[in-house]
Amino acid sequence: MNKFLENIKFWYNNSRPYTIPITALSWLVIFIYSLKQGGNAIYGIAAYIGIALVHLATNLSDDYLDYLRLNHNGEFINNEKANKCKYLKDGKATIKDLRNVIIILLAIAGVMGGILFFLSGWKVILFALAVLPIALFYSKLSSNGLGDFAVILAYGPLMYEGVYYVMRGELSLDVLYLSFACAMYVNSILYAHMLMDYDSDTASNKISLCTRLGSKQNALYGLMFFYFTGYIMMGILALKSSNMFYFLTFLTIPLIFDLYNSLKLYNENPNLIPKARPWHYPLDNWKDLQHSETATFFFRFFYARNISTYFMLLTCIAIILG
Repeated sequence: MNKFLENIKFWYNNSRPYTIPITALSWLVIFIYSLKQGGNAIYGIAAYIGIALVHLATNLSDDYLDYLRLNHNGEFINNEKANKCKYLKDGKATIKDLRNVIIILLAIAGVMGGILFFLSGWKVILFALAVLPIALFYSKLSSNGLGDFAVILAYGPLMYEGVYYVMRGELSLDVLYLSFACAMYVNSILYAHMLMDYDSDTASNKISLCTRLGSKQNALYGLMFFYFTGYIMMGILALKSSNMFYFLTFLTIPLIFDLYNSLKLYNENPNLIPKARPWHYPLDNWKDLQHSETATFFFRFFYARNISTYFMLLTCIAIILG
């Protein structure tokens, strides 16, 4: 039993569980929305279990495909990401072990989906079939500049309409607007990451949406496009549903411009560490991190994450008050 639990802990840690909170927060928005519309809470929680398992499987699938791509003649030749697939490089697990864990996670998620299929309706299968290719091939999509669209689709309509359907047994146009508004903010976290990787991606001929835009300044404009598309979707939802509390999310607009200026400075001087202000927090382990070489990167990455967190928490408040 102890070995079994140790294996679970080992694979859980390797599946990058620190990415789960943003998925949980995205789910929370549509869960609260569906609950207020009379949705079934138990079904919604069951859906989240399936979503979380698919998320972890996606992270491991990313490792699997990267390892196959970067391993040549038995030698791992990845210089771009020194810690990528470290547990495979160190011999703590084999590529076969990794493949089996991915299959197990997706199988359990599939069982959960099967239960919800009988409880909620046949459209559950359609959502599952749409999510599966993204989960299995996100790494390939990302390496071809399509990762942003995959994230927006997965964290937007597929998650929101899927959870709403499971809890309510129907689809909703209002949920579609809500899904795109929040998905833009989830994607902006990853996009900010890619924006700061612009030079290294260009040097290594790696394709991302940022590099496709042709310059770091154009890539920065792209970030603002995602953010303000989110505001537009939220504004449409507020007017359409007559819930003016959705405009609370517009309180994050000053933070967007602050992040824009911070990333613009990063483009000009990536070694410059901005002064941390109260609205920038929480900055994980900042007391120690600020003295490291990666401080300038993580400052902006955490800030982008925090803005998305504030946006979705304000959305939850708007739903409850509306």
